[in-house]
Amino acid sequence: MRIAVSQISSTTDPRSNLELVRDAVRRAEGARVVLLPEATMCRFGVPLGPVAEPLDGPWASAVHEIAASHDVVVVAGMFTPSGDRVTNTLLVTGPDIHVGYDKIHLFDAFGFQESRTVAPGSSPLTFELDGVTLGVATCYDIRFPELFRALADEGASAVLVGASWGAGPGKKEQWELLVRARALDCTSFVVACGQAYPGELGSSAPTGIGYSTVADPFGNVVLQLSDQPEVSIVDLDLTTVEQAREVLPVLANRRLR
Repeated sequence: MRIAVSQISSTTDPRSNLELVRDAVRRAEGARVVLLPEATMCRFGVPLGPVAEPLDGPWASAVHEIAASHDVVVVAGMFTPSGDRVTNTLLVTGPDIHVGYDKIHLFDAFGFQESRTVAPGSSPLTFELDGVTLGVATCYDIRFPELFRALADEGASAVLVGASWGAGPGKKEQWELLVRARALDCTSFVVACGQAYPGELGSSAPTGIGYSTVADPFGNVVLQLSDQPEVSIVDLDLTTVEQAREVLPVLANRRLR
């Protein structure tokens, strides 16, 4: 399974961010999945209500057209309406799929309160591509191993994570540690794509630190980017998942669920 990890620094203009999606897909070099970060539609730090659109709205429909025209699946963060708040949605779209995962665990931590403006989701999401089951998760979700185990229980051999990781002391180290730990927890690949570091914006909002990371089912880092925008291709050898689950059967050995 070839995946393009497309680390960008999105702006506050959804239309210009569509160009970032188009560029990422053009640079995907034979990938089957193009993974972009959380908040690809619009970065954090501005009111999200005015930019939120449903999955059948213009922005998501444009991403679908981009993905379908290149015969890939694009996974990218957007915001959908939810009453007086929005939902932090990870769009999964391609020739034969157009669905969204609503972020379950909201970032009420490190002085930021995502739940003030964002409504939580409630259901994990997996999808199938070329006979392979893939799961998805968003940013703060990565601190919750039970979600990743649930995705593995649903058959996921890899979990695709879109993030806009907040900067701060020790946060890069936590990011890498968590990606590797979740891969070990569910003996799956974890492919985590974050927003690039945009520089100092004078906001407490989590606008990204870069360092998108891919870990294999044994917790080894197989790819890590810098803090700058870039696209990199990773080929996942899914036989590694079978090997890990045979020699390290943590899913089968669980006593508590």
